[in-house]
Amino acid sequence: MIQIGIRLHDVNAGLAEAEQTLEARAAKAREEGFSCVHLALAKCISGVTFDDAALTEGLAAYVRRVFRDSALDVAVLGCYLNLAHPDEAKLREFQSRYYGNLRVAALAGVGMVGTETGAPNAAYKLDADTHTDAALHTFLRNLEPVVACAEHFGVTMAIEPVWNHIVYNADRALEALRSIGSRNLRIILDPVNLLGMENADDRERVIGEAMEKLCDHIAMVHIKDFVRRDGKLVSVAAGTGEMDYTAICRFLKARKPYIQATLENTCNENAVAARELIERVYEAV
Repeated sequence: MIQIGIRLHDVNAGLAEAEQTLEARAAKAREEGFSCVHLALAKCISGVTFDDAALTEGLAAYVRRVFRDSALDVAVLGCYLNLAHPDEAKLREFQSRYYGNLRVAALAGVGMVGTETGAPNAAYKLDADTHTDAALHTFLRNLEPVVACAEHFGVTMAIEPVWNHIVYNADRALEALRSIGSRNLRIILDPVNLLGMENADDRERVIGEAMEKLCDHIAMVHIKDFVRRDGKLVSVAAGTGEMDYTAICRFLKARKPYIQATLENTCNENAVAARELIERVYEAV
Protein backbone atom coordinates (compact mmCIF):
# COMPACT_ATOMS: atom_id res chain seq x y z
CA MET A 1 0.00 0.00 0.00
CA ILE A 2 3.00 2.29 0.14
CA GLN A 3 3.41 4.52 -2.91
CA ILE A 4 7.10 4.80 -3.74
CA GLY A 5 8.34 7.77 -5.70
CA ILE A 6 11.58 9.51 -6.51
CA ARG A 7 13.11 12.97 -6.42
CA LEU A 8 12.70 13.87 -10.07
CA HIS A 9 15.94 15.79 -10.49
CA ASP A 10 17.81 12.56 -9.65
CA VAL A 11 16.25 10.91 -12.72
CA ASN A 12 18.39 11.07 -15.90
CA ALA A 13 20.87 13.29 -14.06
CA GLY A 14 24.08 13.69 -16.02
CA LEU A 15 22.59 12.50 -19.30
CA ALA A 16 22.20 14.51 -22.48
CA GLU A 17 20.07 17.63 -22.27
CA ALA A 18 17.27 15.98 -24.26
CA GLU A 19 16.95 13.39 -21.48
CA GLN A 20 16.60 16.05 -18.80
CA THR A 21 13.36 17.67 -19.91
CA LEU A 22 10.41 17.38 -17.57
CA GLU A 23 8.70 15.01 -20.00
CA ALA A 24 11.76 12.76 -20.35
CA ARG A 25 12.41 12.62 -16.62
CA ALA A 26 8.74 11.85 -15.88
CA ALA A 27 8.61 9.11 -18.50
CA LYS A 28 11.77 7.52 -17.11
CA ALA A 29 10.47 7.64 -13.54
CA ARG A 30 7.33 5.81 -14.62
CA GLU A 31 9.36 3.30 -16.64
CA GLU A 32 11.42 2.55 -13.53
CA GLY A 33 8.29 1.68 -11.57
CA PHE A 34 7.71 4.81 -9.53
CA SER A 35 4.20 6.11 -8.87
CA CYS A 36 4.97 9.66 -7.71
CA VAL A 37 7.70 12.28 -7.64
CA HIS A 38 9.15 15.04 -5.53
CA LEU A 39 9.28 17.98 -7.96
CA ALA A 40 11.72 20.88 -7.53
CA LEU A 41 11.01 22.91 -10.65
CA ALA A 42 14.29 24.81 -10.75
CA LYS A 43 16.26 21.55 -10.58
CA CYS A 44 14.23 19.76 -13.25
CA ILE A 45 13.84 22.37 -15.98
CA SER A 46 17.08 23.97 -17.12
CA GLY A 47 17.43 27.48 -18.43
CA VAL A 48 14.49 28.89 -16.43
CA THR A 49 14.61 31.05 -13.34
CA PHE A 50 11.51 30.20 -11.35
CA ASP A 51 10.97 33.61 -9.82
CA ASP A 52 7.58 35.15 -9.12
CA ALA A 53 7.11 36.13 -12.76
CA ALA A 54 7.52 32.53 -13.92
CA LEU A 55 5.02 31.01 -11.46
CA THR A 56 2.05 31.36 -13.76
CA GLU A 57 -1.23 29.58 -14.38
CA GLY A 58 0.25 28.32 -17.65
CA LEU A 59 3.14 26.71 -15.79
CA ALA A 60 0.64 24.97 -13.50
CA ALA A 61 -1.31 23.67 -16.51
CA TYR A 62 1.91 22.39 -18.09
CA VAL A 63 2.94 20.56 -14.92
CA ARG A 64 -0.51 19.04 -14.55
CA ARG A 65 -0.50 17.81 -18.17
CA VAL A 66 3.01 16.31 -18.09
CA PHE A 67 2.35 14.22 -15.00
CA ARG A 68 -1.16 13.23 -16.03
CA ASP A 69 0.22 11.93 -19.34
CA SER A 70 2.97 10.05 -17.47
CA ALA A 71 0.49 8.53 -14.98
CA LEU A 72 2.48 9.99 -12.08
CA ASP A 73 1.40 12.01 -9.07
CA VAL A 74 3.44 14.96 -7.86
CA ALA A 75 3.64 14.13 -4.16
CA VAL A 76 5.20 17.45 -3.22
CA LEU A 77 6.39 20.64 -4.88
CA GLY A 78 9.72 21.46 -3.27
CA CYS A 79 10.51 25.08 -2.37
CA TYR A 80 13.49 25.01 -0.02
CA LEU A 81 14.20 28.65 0.84
CA ASN A 82 15.38 30.02 4.17
CA LEU A 83 12.46 31.51 6.12
CA ALA A 84 14.85 32.61 8.85
CA HIS A 85 17.05 34.67 6.54
CA PRO A 86 18.31 37.73 8.43
CA ASP A 87 17.93 40.13 5.47
CA GLU A 88 14.41 41.53 5.43
CA ALA A 89 14.29 42.11 1.67
CA LYS A 90 15.52 38.59 0.92
CA LEU A 91 13.02 37.16 3.39
CA ARG A 92 10.11 38.95 1.69
CA GLU A 93 11.36 37.63 -1.66
CA PHE A 94 11.40 34.10 -0.28
CA GLN A 95 7.92 34.40 1.22
CA SER A 96 6.60 35.64 -2.11
CA ARG A 97 8.19 32.62 -3.80
CA TYR A 98 6.33 30.34 -1.40
CA TYR A 99 3.06 32.10 -2.21
CA GLY A 100 3.67 31.52 -5.92
CA ASN A 101 4.53 27.85 -5.42
CA LEU A 102 1.40 27.33 -3.35
CA ARG A 103 -0.71 28.88 -6.11
CA VAL A 104 0.96 26.71 -8.78
CA ALA A 105 0.49 23.63 -6.61
CA ALA A 106 -3.21 24.31 -6.17
CA LEU A 107 -3.75 24.88 -9.90
CA ALA A 108 -1.64 21.87 -10.91
CA GLY A 109 -3.44 19.48 -8.57
CA VAL A 110 -0.43 19.08 -6.26
CA GLY A 111 -1.54 18.75 -2.66
CA MET A 112 1.61 19.82 -0.88
CA VAL A 113 4.48 22.30 -0.92
CA GLY A 114 7.47 21.19 1.14
CA THR A 115 10.30 23.05 2.83
CA GLU A 116 13.03 22.69 5.40
CA THR A 117 13.28 25.11 8.31
CA GLY A 118 16.47 27.00 7.60
CA ALA A 119 19.05 28.67 9.80
CA PRO A 120 19.25 32.21 11.19
CA ASN A 121 22.03 33.25 8.83
CA ALA A 122 22.44 34.03 5.14
CA ALA A 123 24.64 30.99 4.56
CA TYR A 124 21.85 28.55 5.58
CA LYS A 125 24.37 26.71 7.78
CA LEU A 126 24.23 25.30 11.30
CA ASP A 127 25.70 27.78 13.77
CA ALA A 128 25.56 28.43 17.51
CA ASP A 129 22.17 30.13 17.18
CA THR A 130 20.38 27.63 14.94
CA HIS A 131 18.87 25.48 17.70
CA THR A 132 17.88 28.39 19.95
CA ASP A 133 14.37 29.45 20.89
CA ALA A 134 15.02 32.81 19.26
CA ALA A 135 15.72 31.15 15.90
CA LEU A 136 12.57 29.05 16.20
CA HIS A 137 10.43 32.10 16.96
CA THR A 138 11.89 33.93 13.95
CA PHE A 139 11.16 31.00 11.67
CA LEU A 140 7.61 30.58 12.94
CA ARG A 141 6.85 34.29 12.62
CA ASN A 142 7.95 34.16 8.99
CA LEU A 143 6.22 30.84 8.29
CA GLU A 144 2.86 31.98 9.60
CA PRO A 145 1.79 34.05 6.54
CA VAL A 146 2.97 31.24 4.26
CA VAL A 147 0.70 28.79 6.08
CA ALA A 148 -2.15 31.30 5.83
CA CYS A 149 -1.60 31.32 2.07
CA ALA A 150 -1.66 27.50 2.04
CA GLU A 151 -5.01 27.62 3.83
CA HIS A 152 -6.32 30.08 1.23
CA PHE A 153 -5.37 27.77 -1.66
CA GLY A 154 -6.40 24.57 0.12
CA VAL A 155 -2.86 23.13 -0.05
CA THR A 156 -0.72 21.52 2.64
CA MET A 157 2.43 23.33 3.73
CA ALA A 158 4.83 20.69 5.04
CA ILE A 159 8.02 21.27 7.02
CA GLU A 160 10.87 18.79 7.22
CA PRO A 161 12.79 18.45 10.50
CA VAL A 162 16.54 18.36 9.86
CA TRP A 163 19.24 17.98 12.51
CA ASN A 164 21.28 20.90 11.14
CA HIS A 165 18.30 23.26 10.88
CA ILE A 166 16.04 25.19 13.24
CA VAL A 167 13.42 22.44 13.61
CA TYR A 168 15.87 19.68 14.36
CA ASN A 169 13.90 16.98 16.20
CA ALA A 170 10.39 15.71 16.91
CA ASP A 171 9.82 17.89 19.97
CA ARG A 172 10.81 21.03 18.05
CA ALA A 173 8.47 19.99 15.24
CA LEU A 174 5.58 19.55 17.67
CA GLU A 175 6.30 22.98 19.11
CA ALA A 176 6.15 24.47 15.62
CA LEU A 177 2.88 22.71 14.80
CA ARG A 178 1.24 23.83 18.04
CA SER A 179 2.47 27.39 17.69
CA ILE A 180 1.05 27.84 14.18
CA GLY A 181 -2.08 25.84 14.99
CA SER A 182 -3.16 25.13 11.40
CA ARG A 183 -4.47 21.89 9.93
CA ASN A 184 -2.70 22.88 6.72
CA LEU A 185 0.74 22.66 8.36
CA ARG A 186 2.08 19.10 8.23
CA ILE A 187 5.34 17.15 8.45
CA ILE A 188 7.58 15.52 5.88
CA LEU A 189 9.45 12.79 7.73
CA ASP A 190 12.98 12.11 6.52
CA PRO A 191 14.46 9.73 9.10
CA VAL A 192 18.07 10.29 8.02
CA ASN A 193 17.66 14.05 8.29
CA LEU A 194 16.99 13.63 12.01
CA LEU A 195 20.53 12.34 12.43
CA GLY A 196 23.94 13.88 12.94
CA MET A 197 27.24 12.47 14.09
CA GLU A 198 26.03 13.22 17.65
CA ASN A 199 23.06 10.83 17.56
CA ALA A 200 23.59 8.46 14.62
CA ASP A 201 24.43 5.53 16.91
CA ASP A 202 21.14 6.14 18.73
CA ARG A 203 19.14 6.32 15.52
CA GLU A 204 16.58 3.62 16.36
CA ARG A 205 15.41 5.62 19.38
CA VAL A 206 15.58 9.00 17.60
CA ILE A 207 13.60 7.82 14.57
CA GLY A 208 11.21 5.72 16.66
CA GLU A 209 10.32 8.66 18.88
CA ALA A 210 9.81 10.90 15.85
CA MET A 211 7.44 8.43 14.21
CA GLU A 212 5.40 8.08 17.37
CA LYS A 213 5.29 11.75 18.37
CA LEU A 214 4.64 13.07 14.87
CA CYS A 215 2.48 10.24 13.61
CA ASP A 216 -0.75 12.21 13.22
CA HIS A 217 1.03 15.01 11.37
CA ILE A 218 3.19 13.08 8.89
CA ALA A 219 2.01 13.77 5.34
CA MET A 220 4.77 12.04 3.36
CA VAL A 221 8.16 10.41 3.79
CA HIS A 222 11.60 10.83 2.24
CA ILE A 223 13.76 7.73 2.13
CA LYS A 224 17.53 7.65 1.85
CA ASP A 225 20.56 6.17 3.62
CA PHE A 226 23.78 7.52 5.08
CA VAL A 227 27.46 6.72 5.47
CA ARG A 228 30.05 8.32 7.75
CA ARG A 229 32.80 10.07 5.87
CA ASP A 230 35.44 12.51 7.10
CA GLY A 231 33.60 13.09 10.37
CA LYS A 232 30.26 13.80 8.69
CA LEU A 233 27.07 11.98 7.77
CA VAL A 234 26.78 11.79 4.00
CA SER A 235 23.43 11.00 2.36
CA VAL A 236 23.34 8.11 -0.12
CA ALA A 237 20.73 5.94 -1.80
CA ALA A 238 18.65 3.51 0.24
CA GLY A 239 20.46 0.23 0.76
CA THR A 240 23.96 1.63 0.27
CA GLY A 241 24.66 2.75 3.85
CA GLU A 242 23.93 1.95 7.49
CA MET A 243 20.13 2.24 7.65
CA ASP A 244 17.76 -0.59 8.55
CA TYR A 245 14.27 0.20 7.25
CA THR A 246 12.38 -2.51 9.13
CA ALA A 247 10.91 -0.31 11.86
CA ILE A 248 10.15 2.51 9.42
CA CYS A 249 8.30 0.22 7.02
CA ARG A 250 6.45 -1.45 9.88
CA PHE A 251 5.26 1.95 11.08
CA LEU A 252 4.20 3.04 7.59
CA LYS A 253 2.37 -0.22 6.94
CA ALA A 254 0.49 -0.09 10.24
CA ARG A 255 -0.23 3.63 10.50
CA LYS A 256 0.13 5.28 7.08
CA PRO A 257 -1.71 3.31 4.38
CA TYR A 258 -1.06 4.60 0.84
CA ILE A 259 1.43 7.19 2.02
CA GLN A 260 3.76 8.57 -0.64
CA ALA A 261 7.45 7.95 0.06
CA THR A 262 10.00 9.45 -2.30
CA LEU A 263 13.56 8.19 -2.62
CA GLU A 264 16.43 10.67 -2.37
CA ASN A 265 20.12 10.63 -3.32
CA THR A 266 19.69 7.92 -5.91
CA CYS A 267 21.43 7.86 -9.27
CA ASN A 268 20.54 6.31 -12.61
CA GLU A 269 22.34 3.10 -11.65
CA ASN A 270 20.75 2.42 -8.26
CA ALA A 271 17.26 3.98 -8.25
CA VAL A 272 15.42 0.79 -9.18
CA ALA A 273 17.44 -1.29 -6.69
CA ALA A 274 16.59 1.21 -3.94
CA ARG A 275 12.89 1.01 -4.78
CA GLU A 276 12.95 -2.78 -4.84
CA LEU A 277 14.71 -2.89 -1.45
CA ILE A 278 12.03 -0.75 0.21
CA GLU A 279 9.29 -2.81 -1.42
CA ARG A 280 10.84 -6.04 -0.10
CA VAL A 281 11.20 -4.72 3.42
CA TYR A 282 7.66 -3.31 3.37
CA GLU A 283 6.19 -6.61 2.20
CA ALA A 284 8.16 -8.58 4.81
CA VAL A 285 7.16 -6.64 7.93
